Amino acid sequence: MKKIFNYFLIGVFAFIPVVVIFQIVWFVKDRIGDLFALVYGYADNYSVTIFLFALSFSLFAYVGHRVSVGRSFIIGVIDNVINRIPILNTIYRVTKKVVNMFSGHEQPEEREVVYIEYPKQGLWVPAYVTNRENEHYILFVPTSPNPTSGFTVITHASNVRKSEMDIEQATSFIISVGADYDRSAEANQLPK
Repeated sequence: MKKIFNYFLIGVFAFIPVVVIFQIVWFVKDRIGDLFALVYGYADNYSVTIFLFALSFSLFAYVGHRVSVGRSFIIGVIDNVINRIPILNTIYRVTKKVVNMFSGHEQPEEREVVYIEYPKQGLWVPAYVTNRENEHYILFVPTSPNPTSGFTVITHASNVRKSEMDIEQATSFIISVGADYDRSAEANQLPK
């Protein structure tokens, strides 16, 4: 009986990633459906609604292309307007920097992953380099299993150990609570 129950639990755990993906797909589908209903409510015409969605898709794709190759005029205008509004300009600037860091639009040296000792000596955790000031690193230390939560620290360069992981690999490591980690050689080089 115990073996059957263990198999049952293993089967349940095997379906968790599938359920998470379905939940994300359902969430996106519901949001798009809500948006479609909202736009259709104003236009009251499927042709106009589909045209607006196609136009929006084209606009986002164009802006994405312009941002990936340099600078977008539309984003530049929005930047200039928001930069003149107190408080909102700070939120906008910080949000933009964080999104750029995770999307790969920051400089490569500002997107590196390092290890620091935390919460005590001999225990190593990955951290994202968000900025540098001379010999000091400004790091975001994410917490498992949600890499968007964590804390920010400033530490001297002597306290960090370089990692070969990129942002995506480190994020996968954190989300998987260490199950997705293929850097055993790197871990063996960390001081004890």
